[in-house]
Amino acid sequence: MKSIFVIGLEDQDFPLFSNPAIERSLTHEAPEAFLSALVAQGRAKWLDKGRRKCLVLWHRIQDWANIVLDFVKDNGLEDSVMTVEEIRSGIESRGTELHGIDRMVLMRALKLLEQKGKLAIFKGTTGDDEGLKFSI
Repeated sequence: MKSIFVIGLEDQDFPLFSNPAIERSLTHEAPEAFLSALVAQGRAKWLDKGRRKCLVLWHRIQDWANIVLDFVKDNGLEDSVMTVEEIRSGIESRGTELHGIDRMVLMRALKLLEQKGKLAIFKGTTGDDEGLKFSI
């Protein structure tokens, strides 16, 4: 099962909020209340000021950062250089929570690790090919 990371309140057919088999769906207020509760618990973040799209955090950003560090250690990648895409879709990440992770969530975790001095992020020639140098 692929984890869902971004939920839009405008999506009337979102499976969590509707059931077409019985032709039922929640009112607009219910999904907003649900997502607001997740945000209040630190389990989600609104992506826009209008509170129409929400980033669901299956783990807090600090927890994702720890998962990345464990991944690096478990695969012997300390002092290695790799790309963001290798973490998201590389052979080493298959079967882990990192495989297929939303890029925005991963980048937030990586930036936290960068602030803590655990890695350096190098910009590539395009916006989506950042390199990572771990130093743990």
